[in-house]
Amino acid sequence: MFESAEIGHQIDKATWKSTVPQLRTDLLDAQYELKEQSRFSVIVLISGQDGAGKGETINLLYEWMDPRFLSTLAFSEPTDEERERPVMWRYWRALPPKGRIGIFAGSWYSNPIHERIAGTIKQAALDARIDQINRFEQMLVNEGALVLKFWLHLTKAGQKRRLKALEKDPRTAWRVTKWNWERLKTYDQLQEVAGHVLRMTNTPWAPWIIVAGEDDRYRSLTVGKIIFDALRARLADGERSSSPVTPPIQPNIDGRDVISELDLTQKLTRKQYETQLAHWQGRLSELVRDPRFKKHSLICVFEGVDAAGKGGTIRRVAAAMDARQYQIVPVAAPTEEERAQPYLWRFWRHVPRTGRVTIFDRSWYGRVLVERIEGFCAEADWLRAYSEINDFEHELAQAGAVIVKFWLQISKEEQLKRFKAREQTDYKRFKITDEDWRNREKWDDYHRAVCDMVDRTSTGTAPWTLIAAEDKAYARVKVLRTLCERLSAALEGKNPAGVGGKGKKGRQ
Repeated sequence: MFESAEIGHQIDKATWKSTVPQLRTDLLDAQYELKEQSRFSVIVLISGQDGAGKGETINLLYEWMDPRFLSTLAFSEPTDEERERPVMWRYWRALPPKGRIGIFAGSWYSNPIHERIAGTIKQAALDARIDQINRFEQMLVNEGALVLKFWLHLTKAGQKRRLKALEKDPRTAWRVTKWNWERLKTYDQLQEVAGHVLRMTNTPWAPWIIVAGEDDRYRSLTVGKIIFDALRARLADGERSSSPVTPPIQPNIDGRDVISELDLTQKLTRKQYETQLAHWQGRLSELVRDPRFKKHSLICVFEGVDAAGKGGTIRRVAAAMDARQYQIVPVAAPTEEERAQPYLWRFWRHVPRTGRVTIFDRSWYGRVLVERIEGFCAEADWLRAYSEINDFEHELAQAGAVIVKFWLQISKEEQLKRFKAREQTDYKRFKITDEDWRNREKWDDYHRAVCDMVDRTSTGTAPWTLIAAEDKAYARVKVLRTLCERLSAALEGKNPAGVGGKGKKGRQ
């Protein structure tokens, strides 16, 4: 894979001087058009061997382009804050918005490669990370991003020559440390591991570009021209690149589904409610204060039919915890800042660190519900969202998060009764809007969308719990009990899907 970069590529001074001015002009023009269109972001990964010119290449791009619309993200060892969240959290936070170019000096590839060389992860774990990376980059491309991945390559002898030359020059000597010379000893290991990673992640949607790094002029012109050509081609192409990532929706043959089979008649008496509410609130309070919870986080997702009682249920859950320990995130239409990023970006921002709780009042499932029904996104977008959501939740669970997802369901008749009651109660009028009435007219469409959502995203690590919410008392206690059972199972190291997962336990 590196053979073509080892044949001694060079550019002479005359060619350099005659080529650079036009290339700089072209890059600036393309960059300004990118900013003006703001249709997509550009993600540039600069990776490779020590001494291959990664820093010089980034500095040159800043010299050749307008730095106001560039951002450079450098990643080293994770901070304590980053270690307490999923591995990809810090990269999600660094993604450039549409209209800008983000240059990653060190990226989601760095740690897996270094860990494998150091022997801290096995081959199977590395391959699992590779699969995660491929799906992440596929999501970026499907969201519209242009992803350019450069690997600046040196032969072993070339790397030694480069380090000596840098060390000899007073202006660059500071770049070479004892650590760089120690790393030279692992050259062969890096070649083996990096070669495997690059082969496995050299995808049609985000291919690797291997550039010989020993000659500065060749390396700089190659990277600059490839960025310009890719940017110009994408600016001229009005269509967004995408690839199918999910099978089609299956038809419902007999009319039975997870919603129609819910028993909405379940109720609690006043006395039962007060007794059980106090019990499960107390139990939840104990669990989130358990020392073992410091290795976990709790993510609660509340979705449901309008007027099903999400707000009241959330208040009962929050009442069991210290306000300093939890955050409630109400989800509405995305802001301009959020629309300039991949869909899941705004939810990654609110991922809790270990020992904390985040409650989502509506969530990332809006893409496969309201955005699907109202036509706010293309069919290809909401279809691929199922697998992207599953990947997102899998990453959260891998990092120790306990994900508990609730769908609160009431009948159409009960919803009408609650709508009218809200209109007639002064302090509840804010809860009923014209949008609620419009959504009611699409009851059947939402019913089908919910069933598809549950079928495609109720996984072993993050199962859906469907709540019969016709009786608010029953629904609140059921939610609290499920939270306690799931959290208790996680603290004891049991399968989180053992409670509230598939089958009858998940449909109550």
